[in-house]
Amino acid sequence: MKAAALPPLDGLDAEALKALLIAQHEQYRSVISSSAEQIEHLKLTIEKLRRQLFGAKSEKAGAQLEQLELELDELEAAQASIPTMDTVPDAGAPVKSKPFRKPLPEHLPREVVTHTPEHSCCPDCGGALKQFGEDVSEQLERIPATFKVIRHVRPKFACARCERVVEAPAPSRPIERGLAGPALLAHVLVSKYADHQPLYRQAEMYAREGIDLDRSTLAGWVGASSQLLAPLVEALREHVLSARKVHADDTPVPVLAPGNGKTKTGRLWTYVRDERPAGEKTAPAVWFAYSEDRKGEHPKQHLKNFKGALQADAYSGFHHLYDRGTIYEVACWAHTRRKFHDIHAIHPSPITTEAIDRIGALYGIEEEIRGKPENFRRDARQARARPLIDNLRSWMESMLRSLSKKSDTAGAIRYALSHWRALTRYLDDGLLEIGRVEMWRGSLGLA
Repeated sequence: MKAAALPPLDGLDAEALKALLIAQHEQYRSVISSSAEQIEHLKLTIEKLRRQLFGAKSEKAGAQLEQLELELDELEAAQASIPTMDTVPDAGAPVKSKPFRKPLPEHLPREVVTHTPEHSCCPDCGGALKQFGEDVSEQLERIPATFKVIRHVRPKFACARCERVVEAPAPSRPIERGLAGPALLAHVLVSKYADHQPLYRQAEMYAREGIDLDRSTLAGWVGASSQLLAPLVEALREHVLSARKVHADDTPVPVLAPGNGKTKTGRLWTYVRDERPAGEKTAPAVWFAYSEDRKGEHPKQHLKNFKGALQADAYSGFHHLYDRGTIYEVACWAHTRRKFHDIHAIHPSPITTEAIDRIGALYGIEEEIRGKPENFRRDARQARARPLIDNLRSWMESMLRSLSKKSDTAGAIRYALSHWRALTRYLDDGLLEIGRVEMWRGSLGLA
């Protein structure tokens, strides 16, 4: 801080000196207060960046965990391979607890193998044997997956009178003149996208079974299968976007950049239809759309014919969708709560604690009315949630006046108040949700 020049003090009387001292004191207090706020803001920002860095390192931690699990598997397997000796256990030695063995699933087919005694009569006295019970144990076995070749034979017949040739039409194939049958194509796709098995690794696995399928062939099958599935994807898109309410989100995906062998970040846009929380029986569904970047033009194209409520976060790329008047925004309270939670995790305060608790009370109401009909949910929200939300807004406005404009907590409150209309729309419509649904995350497989 640059010191201000002082006036000549010799010519000042006592009152002037006192006024000068008070003015200098107020100036220093203002500077110190501003510096403290900046320091607190920088500490919070640094802590957030450290948490993000820790999250990035979690991939390395995950790899280390996998390595430790592999080592544990090897040690347990080695220990199990040591022949056991029938010894009398030490009375003072601790008894090792054996892991609980779950019963085998009932839906698996059972093959019964009956083991009868070698003798048909008593080996001691020769008397007749009479069954009075049985011991039953089960063993899990696997039937290895096998390949088979289906030969399509079409006999040719000739007319004895006019010599016309008659032959059955060739059966259709998933891929024109392709070698793979439907089950094999399904296996390749599931292995790649659900089990994360790259095509080159699948080719190696097939080679062990004596089947020569190179990676380029498998890649051709994947591409052709995507074309076969295009009508299904379109039907899924129409089903999702015909709803009155859609949940939207996007997630980054690493994509191999052609030519340089490096990866770039693409975007997978997710649109969810799920009306089960409002007691509806319509089938839930998720439609995915890929783009090479996160520009707002992509959701604009995806939702060009959609009309209704869009439940999404405050991503700026969604904002232009609301200008037409056919789509209206329904904001996510979980996103608002996260603003306070991130601050609370680093520097908890009475304000962040109360904000989290107040928002949590709204979610508690939602848990009680989940699965109820629309009208019931709307009436319950009007009676129970609206008073809480009205009180929450008054409390936020009051807290905002007591906070520095530069504080992060004030920023979280301003975020909530600036999106208040979108945050409270769910109160008037029982179909809407308090936040986005997450049903799609568990079923997302990327490869």
